[in-house]
Amino acid sequence: MTDGVHTSAARVLVIDDEQQIRKFLEISLRAQGYRVTLAETGQAGIDALATLGADAVILDLGLPDRDGQSVLNELRQWSQVPVIVLTVRSREADKVAALDGGANDYVTKPFGVQELMARLRACLRSRVTATEMPPVFDDGILRVDLVRREVQLRGDPLVLSRKEYALLVLLIQHAGRVVTQPHLLRELWGPTHQKDTHYLRILVAKLRQKLGDEAAAPRWIATEPGVGLRFLGDW
Repeated sequence: MTDGVHTSAARVLVIDDEQQIRKFLEISLRAQGYRVTLAETGQAGIDALATLGADAVILDLGLPDRDGQSVLNELRQWSQVPVIVLTVRSREADKVAALDGGANDYVTKPFGVQELMARLRACLRSRVTATEMPPVFDDGILRVDLVRREVQLRGDPLVLSRKEYALLVLLIQHAGRVVTQPHLLRELWGPTHQKDTHYLRILVAKLRQKLGDEAAAPRWIATEPGVGLRFLGDW
């Protein structure tokens, strides 16, 4: 029944505002041996994932408090948990947007429960077994809460611009690895700005100033000349 996947310990988070769908999925998943967490809003789902964790997420796009695509984008900032989008939206553009945004699979309503379970098993089989990145980076001096989008320096709130925060999070997500300039420019400004390196120089300087991080003797953000940036902090 489990097709070789040990589901007894697997927890599935269902984020869907339809009570009947939540109940149906809870019964179906528990019958397959999964543990189940239910959330009826996007924020409740994000909070549940951050506090309880999950081995897979089934996510509706039409949520009452925010669009499911926004929920997907936010959780992908700090988690690589497999996500199956389950929605009435059947347009190709919606499917492409969800998959490009980090969804592992896409199922349209109405759906066959056996097909959904098969897709869930496939996601669990292919899941990377590496340790999940925790939702909070904290080295005792710099604290970045990726769920609440809050930054503290030596216990005091640190106000960052949207781009400064995005750069910091992007570097933290790749801690210890060099993130190339083209990749940073593409992620922060879009594909048409991959040669505008002066944008990045100005942004890095502003972020370093707020962090009190010296370019010559960096604590967090190191420059790899001609290549990119490396975040030095350890999770």
